[in-house]
Amino acid sequence: MPLNIPNILSLLRLLGFPFVLWALWSGEENLFAWLICISLATDILDGWIARAFHLETEFGARLDSLADVGVYLGAIAGIFVFKSEEFSPYWSSFGVFIGLWLLAQLIGLLKFGRFPSLHLYSWKIGGYIQGGFFFALFTLGFSPAFYYFMVTWGILAFSEHILLQALMPEMQSNAKGLWWYLRQGSGGGQG
Repeated sequence: MPLNIPNILSLLRLLGFPFVLWALWSGEENLFAWLICISLATDILDGWIARAFHLETEFGARLDSLADVGVYLGAIAGIFVFKSEEFSPYWSSFGVFIGLWLLAQLIGLLKFGRFPSLHLYSWKIGGYIQGGFFFALFTLGFSPAFYYFMVTWGILAFSEHILLQALMPEMQSNAKGLWWYLRQGSGGGQG
């Protein structure tokens, strides 16, 4: 494992996952929210550092994606455990959102034997939106307008992710998006 700051931050997110689960199980909503928000912040930070200092590696992309799965699962579980009442009118749209995210993960595992690490622009922007929504949910409360914006963007980003994986003959880390992939042919979205 190449030890650099982005990979250490991703590893810390992975190692923090049991503490997130403990906070969920214990009903410690404030601790849970802090842990998830720290995870979201380190996710932004590790990507920025990797790009700014040219520390992007295949290993780092995979580690980041694996840590992201933990953060997503924790955030979704936190919504079910702590915010179920606020979400009760929105379960069907949230179910589509979760279902498409799970499908994107499942396709990567079944087709390529690993979690996807495409890091599409739409997915990255969606992550910022989802992180902002989650932070606002646990600090300011539920906002239907923000929720619909977050879920719509996520559904579109997950759909692009699924389509791109269907088209790719092999997994490519750090692809930009469907437009770049199609423009460059089957060579993918690198560069």
